[in-house]
Amino acid sequence: MNSTIAGPATEPRPAFWYGLPDGYVRLSLHPSLERVENLAAQVRALPDAVRERAESAFRFYAGILTLFNDQEAQGCAIGLHPDGEGGISFSVLTVSTVPVTGVDPKLVLAGLLGTSGERPPGETLTPVELPCGLGFLSETERRTTAPGRPPEGADGPPQGTVWQGTVALTGAGTPDIIVVQLVTAAVELAADYRDVLLGTAATLTFSDPAHPEGREEEDPPGWAPAGGTVRDIFG
Repeated sequence: MNSTIAGPATEPRPAFWYGLPDGYVRLSLHPSLERVENLAAQVRALPDAVRERAESAFRFYAGILTLFNDQEAQGCAIGLHPDGEGGISFSVLTVSTVPVTGVDPKLVLAGLLGTSGERPPGETLTPVELPCGLGFLSETERRTTAPGRPPEGADGPPQGTVWQGTVALTGAGTPDIIVVQLVTAAVELAADYRDVLLGTAATLTFSDPAHPEGREEEDPPGWAPAGGTVRDIFG
């Protein structure tokens, strides 16, 4: 299953489509071996002063690709937006699928509300109406590994707090649960990022936007494979 609108003729037909907000750049989750080898060669050719940091970033990138592929990730995008104080806020938006075997995925989603009392403290779960159907929004703040070197004398890597928003939904076009998730360390901008998350989820469709009602037409105005369909609330 592929969530992009267009691709090689040998790829399976996408089961769903979605748009990305302004300010987000899609990452390739399946880079070619040649591309990875070229990137590794460029890292090895760097001066000693920066090679160690670049090699660390390269290993992190490789680990993230493995993790996303293990978790059935269909797409990942990095967002950079002004934070209102002259700086830049960073976020990661992912779209993935959760296979549901032998059970109606709509029943699984409906059961989420019944188990809301079992969720971790501080995590909220709210039903949301989306153009493609009913979804559920989960929000939480959690501690996780932060980028950078650990403080001198620390036993482990540095820790930081992130806001994590997740929308889970399904539809007639797929037997799976689709998960749209946004994570950012800019916890103070959680309300804005919630709007970005819900806006992205609202673009998700199980009907090919390039060929509505089965007609061979040009892509609808304002739709693009990798973005442009969600208003950038950061300006």
